Amino acid sequence: MVLEHYISELLYRHSCVMVPGFGAFLTQRKSAVLDSYTNTFYPPNKILSFNGQLTSNDGLLVSYMANARQVSYDEMLKRLEKSVEHWKKRLAKGELLFLDKIGELHLNKDGKIIFQPFDKVNYLTSSFGLVPFVTPEVTREVLKEEVEQIEERIPFIITPERREKSSFNIRPYMKYAAIFLLALSTGLTGLRFYNETAKADQLAREEAQQKISDHIQEATFFDAAPIELPTVTLDVITKKKSEAVHHIVAGAFRFKKNADRKIRLLKRRGYEAEYLGTNDHGLHMVTYSRYADAKEALKALHQIKRTESHDAWLLSKK
Repeated sequence: MVLEHYISELLYRHSCVMVPGFGAFLTQRKSAVLDSYTNTFYPPNKILSFNGQLTSNDGLLVSYMANARQVSYDEMLKRLEKSVEHWKKRLAKGELLFLDKIGELHLNKDGKIIFQPFDKVNYLTSSFGLVPFVTPEVTREVLKEEVEQIEERIPFIITPERREKSSFNIRPYMKYAAIFLLALSTGLTGLRFYNETAKADQLAREEAQQKISDHIQEATFFDAAPIELPTVTLDVITKKKSEAVHHIVAGAFRFKKNADRKIRLLKRRGYEAEYLGTNDHGLHMVTYSRYADAKEALKALHQIKRTESHDAWLLSKK
């Protein structure tokens, strides 16, 4: 029986796991830490410690082991007491007791148990998958005294640190930008002046054209002699567009007597059923009713499909 295996499993869910007759393993949450000397970032974890004075039995470890091994509580308690006696004998001989994933225990000169936790296991479940990592140190350049004196006399738009790292000076580009803005504003002014001149020219042309047109109309309607035009009489013949009739077909039958029987049945149900004749295959066709309006025919067809038969269909004839 590997006792430390069950202790390790309980440490993920409990802050205190007591081993009857031996001591208690305790956990305490610790926040994330950045070691400034080694530049190592440690994620949040649980600090593991041992207290040899807590030797009473709270039932947690025994019950967990008994359930895992499918044995009684009393039987598991006896097995645990044997394992604890074995641990005490090893420590009394001066041996180093190593518990896997927990740590090392040994006795000091005063006979007290000294515990060294195993730092490779993080019992904080919320930090699962997070491991320590080393990040390079961030160094910052120190400004020289002469640069500080220049900054006091001539203010810069950007910080000195960025100016030193930059490979080009921004002042020539600002000069080019000013020239570009000046040319752009001049071009816009010239364009506006050109548009206004063209608009005035267009208005003058339209006014002159209107005067010429007025003179032409005056000469046409008042100076010229009227012209008599012959009278033409046109006979307009209106041809009425043929309208289609929409039939909702109930079925097609090989024998005429079956078609007649279907017509009588539909009439008893309130439909204006009628015999439509034979189709190209020689079958006798029977309809529920007929409509002159296509929308009404489609509405009636949907109603018949819901209440009477899904096989009904629409036939339109002129």
